[in-house]
Amino acid sequence: MRLTTKGRFAVTAMIDLALRSNAGPVALAAISQRQQISLSYLEQLFGKLRRHELVESTRGPGGGYSLGRAAGEITVADIIVAVDEPIDATGCAGKEGCMGEDSGKCMTHDLWASLNTKMIEYLDSISLQKLVDEQLAKGVSIDAAPIKRAISSVPVVKPIKVTAPNSVFALGTALTK
Repeated sequence: MRLTTKGRFAVTAMIDLALRSNAGPVALAAISQRQQISLSYLEQLFGKLRRHELVESTRGPGGGYSLGRAAGEITVADIIVAVDEPIDATGCAGKEGCMGEDSGKCMTHDLWASLNTKMIEYLDSISLQKLVDEQLAKGVSIDAAPIKRAISSVPVVKPIKVTAPNSVFALGTALTK
């Protein structure tokens, strides 16, 4: 099995989300900043996680993502499968013809298929809550104040500089010059 960045980033982002889920929806921009993962990549991953109902989205100011169900009910296997990460050590991805079109299964096919089963069992035995608890035991700090968003609660007042005539009379005067 080769676990690519897609699966690793999805699990990392879900741990980050679960660590902060008690404070309300978590913005992807905040996860992106903390975990150094591209925001657009996170948006793609969270779209898939949302379709598998592992996360829920909240729109608007103060919006973001929250867990779709309890962290103890989400497994690492759920996360990896949700982002379309194949968990397959065989060379044929379960199809006939490991060694070519007519050859049938290769000599080691059953070995790799058995490894697939063990990997899925192992990843299915690890809950998101267990990973969160391990991070908390390591002393990972959870910032109390959320990262500031681009929207300010105080309106920005900029002076308006008008270069056009402000009445029909001024327009007539401007055109006759």
